[in-house]
Amino acid sequence: MTLFDPPAPLAERLRPRTVAEVVGQTHLLGPGRPLTRVLQSGRLGSLILWGPPGVGKTTLARLVAGEVGAHFIALSAVSAGVKDVREAVTEAERLRARGTRTILFLDEIHRFNKAQQDALLPHVESGLLTLIGATTENPSFEVNPALRSRARTLVLEALTQEDIKGLLERALSDERGLPGVSVEPEALDLLARLADGDARRALSTLEVAATLADPVTPEAVTEAFGRHLPAMDKNGEDFYNLISALHKSVRGSHVDASLYWLARMIEGGADTGYVARRVVRMASEDIGLADPQALRLAIAARDSVEFLGSPEGDLALAQAVVYLALAPKSNSVYNAWGDALRAVREGESLPVPVHLRNAPTALMRAQGYGKGYAYYFDDPEGSFEQLYLPEGVQLDLYAPTGEGWEARMAERWRKLREAHGEARAEAKEEPSGS
Repeated sequence: MTLFDPPAPLAERLRPRTVAEVVGQTHLLGPGRPLTRVLQSGRLGSLILWGPPGVGKTTLARLVAGEVGAHFIALSAVSAGVKDVREAVTEAERLRARGTRTILFLDEIHRFNKAQQDALLPHVESGLLTLIGATTENPSFEVNPALRSRARTLVLEALTQEDIKGLLERALSDERGLPGVSVEPEALDLLARLADGDARRALSTLEVAATLADPVTPEAVTEAFGRHLPAMDKNGEDFYNLISALHKSVRGSHVDASLYWLARMIEGGADTGYVARRVVRMASEDIGLADPQALRLAIAARDSVEFLGSPEGDLALAQAVVYLALAPKSNSVYNAWGDALRAVREGESLPVPVHLRNAPTALMRAQGYGKGYAYYFDDPEGSFEQLYLPEGVQLDLYAPTGEGWEARMAERWRKLREAHGEARAEAKEEPSGS
């Protein structure tokens, strides 16, 4: 072994050699569990392994191929293309003539575009290739329906802290790992926690920490780990789950949770401009007229983010999120707007009442446009008596809540409704607009 021929990384050296050595995933590999039954039957169909990084997707694919005695071809969708798929097909055809089946493992299958995924379809459907795809993204969004229908999706879970701790202890005792290296119990616990369920991250950090201190201390683990950034795919499901958690925490008036999810997004590298736009949306959707000031503050936070950038603008976002979480809540305008859109989309396109029409020309005025319109400031009573909706249309869209500013406006809203309601009743006897 020389400087130019270094040993394989610890995570690779400790890769399980049998299914029994796999850590975690007992919901798939325990007695009577789905993958166990498949391996026992020997009838393996195409699979999509969906789970976070470092939970053993590649390892499981290799072990499955070994268990069923299949030839294993591994490709990464990051670098492979249709040409590589064709070469795999050619190899599979040659091996089938010898009675050997082929498993094509496609790592990060979500990075294959539609055309590339479609190139796999006929060979998966014919059984020439048994596909095992691995992805950290939700297959419902990232894998073509046609391909998804021909493969069974198995969900892999993040490893627990106990799983990670057991794996680290194995690394310290296994001859393939780091025998002779000692680790303080507190350091082991810290590493298991910081790994976020990712076995590869845990083992890689342990390997670095072992070069920094003997025995390995919590300080060495922290140094080896570097800055701990929460896992988040900025364009994937994790990102939208965090946005959803932030929005729902604000809506539920949980200030601490709102700040926590915002911090997770910012530390994970989220686009603060996008987050700011979503915060503006929260102000309209969930606070609305219960506190009209909320929208102003949210827009000010958006402007601060645009003007200052990160990290200076992040504080303005935090201020807005705390304000929105504390604010009284109302979705009355959100609901009223949705009902208004449905009324327009599902109803007839009735003409605007003549007295409400614009009359900028003499010809339009001659046709009666604007005739009979009661200008509120000249004739308040007449203003309430005239119709404001198309003839025969009655709508009940807006209903204020008992929260904040809306609660104070509810009585005025009630009186306005009564005034216009009386006008509608009179209009049935003597229609307006002539």
